[in-house]
Amino acid sequence: MLLDDASAEFHDFFERHYAELARLAHLLTGEADAADDLAADALIALWQRWDRLRAADHPLAYARGVVANMARARIRSAVRERRRVLLFWSRNPEKTEGPDVAAVLDVRAALDRLPFRKRACVVLRHAFDLSEKDTAAALGISVGTVKSQTSKGMAELERALGARAVGELTTGRRNR
Repeated sequence: MLLDDASAEFHDFFERHYAELARLAHLLTGEADAADDLAADALIALWQRWDRLRAADHPLAYARGVVANMARARIRSAVRERRRVLLFWSRNPEKTEGPDVAAVLDVRAALDRLPFRKRACVVLRHAFDLSEKDTAAALGISVGTVKSQTSKGMAELERALGARAVGELTTGRRNR
């Protein structure tokens, strides 16, 4: 193929999948502003490998994996930064009350509390309605790990939100 054909093919891939990749980044990081940047960075990385990637069986699964890895790196970086700030401010500790128990937890807040792998499995399985196999391919893990992490993640969401709320989240999901 000519370079123009590759460019057109990548442009088509970009147009079809950018919004989905940005949504995935948003759900994984909880940061709307960072989602567009992560999706764009992932697509730049894909463009740099497009000659090899376009011949792959599942370029979208690869793209999801790139977004997931970039989201994981962003979260880890933010955690390290928070620890540094906490260490700085812990020299003059202030007494604080416990969390506001009366506050209403929404799904995003509950998702933010899940460890990354559980969150990624729950988001890909339930928000993106991917099969266990497609989720495993996107995250580079086994189908068994997807099953266990999704189950554990849903159980944690159920504890945080209640069984009825979690049931409403999964209503309409296709069985795969």
